Amino acid sequence: MTNACKPLEGKTAIVTGGSRGIGRAIAEVLAARGADVAIADIQFDLAQTTAEEIAAASGQRVIPVQVNVADLEQAKAMVKTVLDEFGKVDILVNNAGITRDDLLMRMKEKDWDDVININLKGAWNCSKAVIRNMMKKRYGRIVNISSVSGQAGQAGQTNYSASKAGLIGFTKALAREVAARGINVNAVAPGFIPTTLTNDLPDELKETIIAATPMGRMGTPEEIAYAVAFLASDDASYITGQILGVDGGMVMM
Repeated sequence: MTNACKPLEGKTAIVTGGSRGIGRAIAEVLAARGADVAIADIQFDLAQTTAEEIAAASGQRVIPVQVNVADLEQAKAMVKTVLDEFGKVDILVNNAGITRDDLLMRMKEKDWDDVININLKGAWNCSKAVIRNMMKKRYGRIVNISSVSGQAGQAGQTNYSASKAGLIGFTKALAREVAARGINVNAVAPGFIPTTLTNDLPDELKETIIAATPMGRMGTPEEIAYAVAFLASDDASYITGQILGVDGGMVMM
């Protein structure tokens, strides 16, 4: 049983795309539960501001790290920075992601490539960069942020849905590879959460989404963060290769 007040005390976490939205909420909750956190983001200024604010609120060590997760060498440099600062990485949250929505017949090749490279290859890059350290100490928690779009598909999101479905397969395969080394790999599949990625959706689509959600509302970034914090904790030590839907019942599998 972990410390009920600080279940992540003594742990070190990396949260990619951690400067805003769901990523920021995850970083805030991990820090509030006792973890030191690296806010990894392509926008360093925003990461720095976020890190300072979370450090002040939580009393934990929180650092900014600039990274383009689509670049393996940058992912390796990110992990080296965190290891130099904290000495270890216990938790990796692969949250960085983008959307470039359009119907397939109109979608540009670059929009396909950018989404796959950041959302899916980015998780591969960051996991590859951190896995050796986790295997050496026979402990680690990797949590990938998938989506209901990766489970059920979404018109106008062939790139995004493919990337998030890919994360589900990636999660299960990696979980099998590293379970014997004390590393748990799981994913959270959020439903529709008000963030910068969803703010521009037409009101009619938002209403359709809410109507399709049994709980009758959108979720919050904090509700995703609580699920991630659970999977990152030792309370979830016998859970691996699982996809936890936090979607108000939208996708039941």
